[in-house]
Amino acid sequence: METIVLDIGETLVRDDRHWASWADWLGVPPHTLGALVGAAVAQGRVATDALRILRPDMDVEEAYRARAAAGRGEHLDESDLYQDVRPALGELRAAGVRVVVAGDGTVRAGELLRALDLPADLVVTSDEWGVRKPDPEFFARVAEASGAAPEATLYVGDHPADDLFPAAAAGMRTAHLRRGPYGHWWADHPDVVETADFRIDALTELVGLVGSADPGGTAAPDASEDEEPKVVRRGALRSVR
Repeated sequence: METIVLDIGETLVRDDRHWASWADWLGVPPHTLGALVGAAVAQGRVATDALRILRPDMDVEEAYRARAAAGRGEHLDESDLYQDVRPALGELRAAGVRVVVAGDGTVRAGELLRALDLPADLVVTSDEWGVRKPDPEFFARVAEASGAAPEATLYVGDHPADDLFPAAAAGMRTAHLRRGPYGHWWADHPDVVETADFRIDALTELVGLVGSADPGGTAAPDASEDEEPKVVRRGALRSVR
């Protein structure tokens, strides 16, 4: 791989502050909203459906603007990053890999991420591009930002329907990260197993994948017969149901 592109939410950034702040805005206990998010994930729905369960007529974008106007908008600092983010991205760049961060997020989120000075060549959000995942246009923009052929580009994310499947459809190699609600709940779904080129539990595994397989092919790492390999073959592209 020449370029590795990483999703943002629950790949680089923990979402617990995000949901706790929404719970505070709505005046409900954080565990209540967390449970509803989990239910939405298990049903294959978007996580923001949890907000609409609590407030059926809620316009999420309007509520976001109201929060910002009230001084209770987005916040992001070093404590929101998973602990493996800086070591992993630093190792990848030291190995000569182009590192791109591109995922769903607001313009403000992009500003906050860039202020953290991550070891990345480019940090950009969907709102800055004007298109959100899983729209194919988003992944066309990813391919352009990659600077490498699709088969030499690896997209890393936790969400099968938003990250894994559309990236694979765009011809990129994919790594499914077992992290966050979507990453854990759907990790062993047959569509994920068939589609992912790699399945990982931590970002620090990425540097070991850089030369592990030629673009367009598959290769298994050293493993005993009883140990599940991290690399799986790409199969038919389907959506999580």
